[in-house]
Amino acid sequence: MKGGLNYGRNRKMFLFVLPALICFLAIKLIPAIMGIFYSMTNWNGLNPSYKFIGLENFKTLFTDDPDFWNSMGFTLKYVLFAIVLMNFIALLLAVLIENLHHGKGIFRTIFYMPNMISMIIGGFMWQFIFTQVLYQFSQNAGFGFLDQPWTSDSNFAFAAILIVAVWGGAGYLMVIYIAAIQGVPQTLNEAAVIDGATPFKRFLYVTLPMIRQAFTICFFITLNNAFQVFDVVYSLTGGGPGRETQVVSINIYEEAFARNNRFGYATAKSTILFLIILIITFIQLRVMKQKEEEA
Repeated sequence: MKGGLNYGRNRKMFLFVLPALICFLAIKLIPAIMGIFYSMTNWNGLNPSYKFIGLENFKTLFTDDPDFWNSMGFTLKYVLFAIVLMNFIALLLAVLIENLHHGKGIFRTIFYMPNMISMIIGGFMWQFIFTQVLYQFSQNAGFGFLDQPWTSDSNFAFAAILIVAVWGGAGYLMVIYIAAIQGVPQTLNEAAVIDGATPFKRFLYVTLPMIRQAFTICFFITLNNAFQVFDVVYSLTGGGPGRETQVVSINIYEEAFARNNRFGYATAKSTILFLIILIITFIQLRVMKQKEEEA
């Protein structure tokens, strides 16, 4: 009888999950498997006929495609800076807002709002700000340091990309950190106050160890999003000047659609990117999990 009840309960749970499972299979898993197959063909994405060429695309990728590896290097650079800046600013905002006595909801909304805007639109908005608004402001207000080639010089373009990425992504992470901070038992902070701990020491020795799980979640989200970044770079610089700010996703997009129409070769690049993300994510989760257990 008990087994029958469990079966019925599991069946109902499966039916609730089924729509999401179908969407996952149709949008994520099946295309991923098809992509691995197409990476071993010379398909151009349009012609119904194609030839199976085995690992030839991967051989070319590793031996005769410096643009891909240059874009990979720039992507790794972006990932490193994005992870540090986004999480630092998001945590800082979360701490500052939670220490306010009034207006917490207003500031949460203000800092979360950029996350509600498509980053393609946000990128074009910021492109206008960098090329027009800051120029006019520097000329009329006397802040000459703002008049810089924000999108046409590789060094300034990288800074511009980071500014827009942090603007668009820190608010989402902030909400996670706020939820984690609110989950810290108040009795621990009260005991630290009685022991004479300063606000900074309370944050360092009480709050931080208690929100390690939030760090794991936010680092995981930031890592995956940063490796797959496309919209911010595409709308701001298009990968330029030249290919100085080209990320892997734009390199794959150009290979498949914009320039060469080598869909099979582009899916080989996507497969390599997937494997790199998988390995780094696995390492990151193992390290963060060990830190949580130590705490």
